[in-house]
Amino acid sequence: MEATRLTDPGFWASGEAVTPGASIDPAALAAAPGLLFFQSSGTTGRSRWIGLRREALLLSAAVVNRYLGVGADDAWGLALPLHHVGGFGVVARAYEGGCRMSVFPGRWDAAAFAAWLEGGGVTHTSLVPTQVHDLVAAGLRSPSRLRAVVVGGGVLAPSAGSEARRLGWPVLASYGMTEAGSQVATQGLELLEQPYQTGPLPLLPHWKARVDGDPGRIELQGPSLHDGVLEEAAGGWVFRERGGEWFATSDLGRLEGRELEMLGRADLQVKVLGELVDPESVERELGVDGVVVVALPDPRREHRLVAVVEQGSDARAVGRRLAAYHRRCEGFRRIDEIVRVAAIPRSELGKVRRAELTRLLGGRPN
Repeated sequence: MEATRLTDPGFWASGEAVTPGASIDPAALAAAPGLLFFQSSGTTGRSRWIGLRREALLLSAAVVNRYLGVGADDAWGLALPLHHVGGFGVVARAYEGGCRMSVFPGRWDAAAFAAWLEGGGVTHTSLVPTQVHDLVAAGLRSPSRLRAVVVGGGVLAPSAGSEARRLGWPVLASYGMTEAGSQVATQGLELLEQPYQTGPLPLLPHWKARVDGDPGRIELQGPSLHDGVLEEAAGGWVFRERGGEWFATSDLGRLEGRELEMLGRADLQVKVLGELVDPESVERELGVDGVVVVALPDPRREHRLVAVVEQGSDARAVGRRLAAYHRRCEGFRRIDEIVRVAAIPRSELGKVRRAELTRLLGGRPN
């Protein structure tokens, strides 16, 4: 499905069930007519699709447009795939805002992307941390007309975010998910005048949040929540409605007023010396771009934390950050080893495939 078709009013008025930018057995869509479906990774290995109403996606788009000051004279730039809600959200915002949309052609290339932005007069775009990292690594400066880069799909390390802003890239940290139709919390434009930080992030106006502890699992309530999940079962496709006003995410956080601080994933927690530890939260606290922390089995400690670094990374810089982290961290959160690999396995959007990376390292001696 081409992005230009998605800006046609007929598409938004249609009751057709669609998987934007992806394909699925047509019989599956008969289980939940009228929804847009985006594929998500499930724990069972079976195909799993998140179903969202057009109205929910357009409401999210409207809130984001107002929040970022998007007007009819602006232009959204699409450089993410349509089958991910982050990419589709760009299309929805362009349609809702009545403004232009420019689609980046071909495969991702940082230099080509920067030139395309300049030539196309793009004012707003969404990127994932890997794309920002590439722009920074190439030393590319932001076009002057670009006013906002919403960074989602993962956490942009403070070092990369700071360097991006030094180069003029107006990067804004955000937190969102497919089940919420894109963004839940996003930095405001006024923060571009301050040093880059990953959080806490202000909730967007259409969301309510609560946390079942301090920190605890984040729960959300709002009109852009998904309707349910389409799953492949033994006897065929089944659509399971979400149910309930509140949706319990798999994310851990802390909430103060309407400021949400992300603290990792509940489903990544492991025991180290009898204490629960989330490797992603350790990674976030370490704050080194390109370093991934994983937990490996250990006969004495239950698990040990390993920092995984790609070949070619600045070993001295990593060592300095690690030493500073160890001076302030609790003993059970210490990183026991640094492992270098040729390449860290990632998805097409740059998300680390943690299970695959853990399996890759599983054969290493303790």
